[in-house]
Amino acid sequence: MDLYYPVNTFGPAMKGMVLGGLGIFHVFLAMFAIGGGMLMCYFQWLAQTGRNPYARRFVDDYFKLLVLISFVVGAVTGVAMWFVSIQVSPRTIGMMVGEFHWVWGIEWTFFSLEITAGYCFYRYSKVLTDTARFRLLLIYAVASWFSLFWINGILSWQLTPGNWPETRWMWDGFFNPSFFPSLLFRTVTAMTVGSLVACVVINAVPWLDRPAKESLIHRAAHLLAPMALMPFLGAWFLFTMPPDSRAMALGGNITMTMFMGASIGASALIGLYALVGMLRQQLYINGATASLLCMLAFVATGGGEFVREGVRKPYSIRKTLYSNSVTQADVARLRKIGCVTNDPYPMRNPEQYPNEQLLLGAKVYRFHCSVCHTVNGANGLSELCSSWSTEQKRLNIAQLQRTKAFMPPFAGNNLELEALVQYVSWENANRPADWKETDDPAVLEQIQRWLDEVGVESGIVLEEHLTQGSTH
Repeated sequence: MDLYYPVNTFGPAMKGMVLGGLGIFHVFLAMFAIGGGMLMCYFQWLAQTGRNPYARRFVDDYFKLLVLISFVVGAVTGVAMWFVSIQVSPRTIGMMVGEFHWVWGIEWTFFSLEITAGYCFYRYSKVLTDTARFRLLLIYAVASWFSLFWINGILSWQLTPGNWPETRWMWDGFFNPSFFPSLLFRTVTAMTVGSLVACVVINAVPWLDRPAKESLIHRAAHLLAPMALMPFLGAWFLFTMPPDSRAMALGGNITMTMFMGASIGASALIGLYALVGMLRQQLYINGATASLLCMLAFVATGGGEFVREGVRKPYSIRKTLYSNSVTQADVARLRKIGCVTNDPYPMRNPEQYPNEQLLLGAKVYRFHCSVCHTVNGANGLSELCSSWSTEQKRLNIAQLQRTKAFMPPFAGNNLELEALVQYVSWENANRPADWKETDDPAVLEQIQRWLDEVGVESGIVLEEHLTQGSTH
């Protein structure tokens, strides 16, 4: 598969941050669509069995919101996800589509069924019998859940590919170790989001009086009961993680630990309020409290998704593709020929660089670093390296996987590494008009020795060697 694509940058915003923010928002909407479908089925059943006199009319009102958000906003953010993903990491997306094209096709079939059922209910629900309404909502709910089922297999494969790296059999990757805990956890999350949004909507409906709102809220709270399983499902998911990823989440990386703590804390607050207040004590929940719980659910979802993405590093597909879309085999090859030697895409505004070495360094940065870093913005290289001496930059970048185990190994030759060091130093010096090229043979030989010494394996593998007592 080709290494080079015409990728774009997003100014001071880190590419991964743009994709992650959009992804978290889209996932939350998807959870709402799935949980909302389940809730509609439940409320329609309450209506047609005479268990709640307000349920039928509320279903019609709630479904309009569901259609508006999941069909319109969900579809827009879904397309945006594909667009941004291709801009950020086209090779990763290409490998995901290439490996699971049949799964994507099946998922899109269920998504089409979900959209069709939803539109039919929106258009004809008022003239349908109760049985027909229930069946249509059931089709909508089942189709949306199966859409999650297929997507979950692909997303969990990125972190825990199981035996897939050895067998390359699609089903080994799809039914990977974290498939079931992830699927069940997301299902409970979807029910929670659907229930909490319903509580907000119930409070906003003007034709409902206080007793009617109480009866509907107590029914909606039934979908919060599975939250009692979340601690066990979360622990199961953690157990299936690779040890290094689990260590990052549990204190090895403070950013991951903080986001995980935020996710757990927000989930715990929702769970305690739901299980003790809403289900056990049958408390009424007003619009402000329901909105606050929804925001906590967003924090919990966002924190969990951030950690799931973050603990994969240095990989985008574990032990197959690094986060900068380079494989280990590519690293060995590019160390010899150079990582941008065959890059056909020129730099914009090349005249801004005082010499050819800085132009080469900028190109190396674009190929090697720009997925996860900016130059001077979010996670900016200039800031991260500002206190390093030139010699430190050379050593730390040459042995990047030792500097930080979640970084991929440097995939380039000694000339490119020196060019990158000079480019970062030039940026740190506020881009002066004149900058002298460096070509000291002794420096280049030292860089090459560092590169040869560390090899092309990831920092995670080097840590495993050290743990096992290897002298590598």
